[in-house]
Amino acid sequence: MGHRLSKIYTRTGDKGTTGLGDGSRVEKDHHRVEAFGTVDELNSAIGLIRAEPLPEGMDPQLSEIQHRLFDLGGELSLPGYTIIEAGDVTTLEQWLDGYNDTLPMLKEFILPAGGRATAHCHLARTICRRAERRVYTLSKSEVINLHSLAYLNRLSDLLFVIARVLARNENGTEVLWQPKER
Repeated sequence: MGHRLSKIYTRTGDKGTTGLGDGSRVEKDHHRVEAFGTVDELNSAIGLIRAEPLPEGMDPQLSEIQHRLFDLGGELSLPGYTIIEAGDVTTLEQWLDGYNDTLPMLKEFILPAGGRATAHCHLARTICRRAERRVYTLSKSEVINLHSLAYLNRLSDLLFVIARVLARNENGTEVLWQPKER
C-alpha cells in the first residue's frame, strides 16, 4: 500500500501540496486531504480517551477502532483502495448494542461534560461527526467506499454511548442539559 516515509521531512509539501498514497500530489486543502486528516485527528482524540482509566474491556475495543481508523486513513489517502468492510460496521453495532443495553433510556439531552474520559469521548464523537461530513463531501466528487461512511456514522453513535458509560464510571451520573426558561 502506497509509499512509506523513511525520512520525516521531505520538503515536498512546502508549497502547499501533499502526496497521496499513489504518489500523486494534491493541494493540502483538497477534500481528500481534509477527509483523511480529520480521521487522523479523530484517531488522536481516541488516544486521549485511552490515556484515562477505563472500564474493563473498553481499551481493547478502542485500540481496535484506532487500527481501523488508520486503515480508513490509508483508504482515503489512496484513491481506489478499499479496506473497511460491512463486518467492521457490524462489529461497532455489536459493541454499541452491548453498551447501550446497560444504560437507562435517555430522556433528556446530555451535555458533553463529566470526568476527563467522558469529556474526551464527547470530543472524539464530535470530531467523528466532522470526519463523516468530510468523507461525505469527498463522495460528491470522487468514488468512496460507502462502508467507510457507515463506519464513521456508527462510530459516532458508539462514542456517544461510550461517553454515557464513562460518565457513570467516573461520576456516577451524566450532566443533563437545563434549557433556559422562557
